[in-house]
Amino acid sequence: MITKNITLFLTILFISISAMAQDFPYGKVDNKALEMKKYDKDTSAHAVVLQEYGSSRIALTNDYDLRITFEYHAKIKFFDNKEFDSQGTVVVPVYGNGNSYEDVQEIRGITFYKDDNGLIQAAELDPKKVFRVQDNKHWSTLKFAMPALRSGCVIEINYKVVSPYIYNFHSWNFQSNIPKVNSEYEVHIPGFWSYNASLKGSLKLTKNSATVERKCFTFGIANADCSDIVYGISDVPAFIEEDYMTAEKNFKSAINFELEEETNLNNGAKTKYSKEWKDIDYLLKGDNSFGSQLKRKDLMKERIMPLIVNKTDELEKASAIYTYIKNTIKWNERNEAGSDDGIRKALDNHTGSSGDINLALVTALNSAGIRTEAVLLSTRANGTLNNLYPNLFDFNYVIAKGNIGDKSYFLDATDQLLPFGMLPLRCLNDKGRVFSLDKPSYWIDMITEQREKVICNAELTLQVNGKLKGTITRFSIGYSSYLRRKEIKKFNTVDEYVENFNSKLPKVKILKSSITNLDSLDMPLGEIYEIELDAADNLNHEHFKFNPFFMNWITTNPFKLAERDFPVDWGMPSDERSVFIIHLPAQYIFENPPQNMAFAMPNQGGKFLTSYDSRDNTFTFSNVTQFNKSVYGPEEYPYLKELYNKIILSEKNEMVFKKK
Repeated sequence: MITKNITLFLTILFISISAMAQDFPYGKVDNKALEMKKYDKDTSAHAVVLQEYGSSRIALTNDYDLRITFEYHAKIKFFDNKEFDSQGTVVVPVYGNGNSYEDVQEIRGITFYKDDNGLIQAAELDPKKVFRVQDNKHWSTLKFAMPALRSGCVIEINYKVVSPYIYNFHSWNFQSNIPKVNSEYEVHIPGFWSYNASLKGSLKLTKNSATVERKCFTFGIANADCSDIVYGISDVPAFIEEDYMTAEKNFKSAINFELEEETNLNNGAKTKYSKEWKDIDYLLKGDNSFGSQLKRKDLMKERIMPLIVNKTDELEKASAIYTYIKNTIKWNERNEAGSDDGIRKALDNHTGSSGDINLALVTALNSAGIRTEAVLLSTRANGTLNNLYPNLFDFNYVIAKGNIGDKSYFLDATDQLLPFGMLPLRCLNDKGRVFSLDKPSYWIDMITEQREKVICNAELTLQVNGKLKGTITRFSIGYSSYLRRKEIKKFNTVDEYVENFNSKLPKVKILKSSITNLDSLDMPLGEIYEIELDAADNLNHEHFKFNPFFMNWITTNPFKLAERDFPVDWGMPSDERSVFIIHLPAQYIFENPPQNMAFAMPNQGGKFLTSYDSRDNTFTFSNVTQFNKSVYGPEEYPYLKELYNKIILSEKNEMVFKKK
């Protein structure tokens, strides 16, 4: 990801360096677009944006109300029906704070297509088929599906969003999941406002021009010049989502704006909005939904004192309090940094947001004398934080940081299956901001000591009927144990889980099972299975096949791109090891013993190893798959890709044994 920050000094004269952007006519389509069979610069594309133009303007209404008007206009060509859902249905997010709301206006849409006689037809969007869905108290979504979609059609979309929120200047995404021939964004801003603009992503602007319109904005006796700036990129490639990445918006090429300074239209006073962290700290300390909640020690003390009355060890106290909070308040699946009177409401109702729960945890630990801070963060799905410009709107989650002795513990009490000191994957996202009531806030890396670890051991004996019979033991450790417990808890009983697990194992019958430490969250989860595996090759009891990867088969490489411009982010390191011991009757031999394989990434980044050893009529096969880093940069992508190729190649080599 590349982020370039550009400060827009709107009172300085800009010299035009290229032609300004211009919207294209609405309601027209040429025959060439309808006849287009593919996009030459991406022949795999199912659709392409032919033209895309957006603009945002700050202006006064006739009633002298200040508004930002954002206009969107696009033409999209469909080669087949694969992108109808993503591109043929338009979604417009709309914000409101209870007192004022954004307004979507002048919605227009046309689908152009050729009928059976080769004549161009146009189906217009019916305004009655535009729907609005209330997502939460602040956000709603306006949706409409384009009419008469069919392969080869061209759609045209046009609408305006009028917003009273000057601080929320509309961003622009140059990149989407389909390619674009051209994408341009024009901003028109009077000199009373100054914004910081940040360009994200790996693509470079192909158009960046600016001119000044003299005295274009007047309010009473005050007037200002306006800056007209155009950003554009041509031949925009599609952004291809791939496994093991954080939020798409971290990497898509886009431009975002943040209000830096505003001049009061009545008295000329300047207000600076780009705050320092000391300003944010001050706001948080007095905020009813955050700082005020952290002061409610008395509320928590009466509830947690009985839990720790006979405990002297701080870690034991902290663990008891953590268990109480996560078992008392159920997470309502909402991510917030807190709410007014959130702790009391959460305790009384036994439900609350992530902020309510974890602020209750911070306050409870502090009331017990355990020095604990709140950590504000952005979840992986919400995007990474901007370190340059403090902005509370970037945060959507809060956790606790308990400090015991010389060690700190990240704590999240939203999930009853999370052991003390372990975070869910959603929280492992770059950095967090540590906040307390008595000292300045500071950044902390959201990395973890936890890792995914699985150890599998099996000892099997070939029977005269062609069955391999024996015991498989699997230990899930660290984060893997948490994931396995979550999987088991989805089922009504452990037996249902085992039955489902058995259904995914080809030619395997589980005869007996045992699961240990299911409710001991700090212990490895053990699974012991007595199994019978059919190794006969087409009922030929003199010729047998066995694949030791039958429990964790990887059929496709998750990394398919020629190159990747954004990191591979596992969230944490992982380690998977297995050992299979196979006993054969005396009259059997191995027909094709497997070859040992070893592949290691540079700088000890990871490895895949297999090892085979045979003595008398017993053989041992072991393999190790290890990723030693949480995040791999784009330059390491080819090695990850090759490591998976080695795994898949190794899985294809079945072990064959037969009678002498």
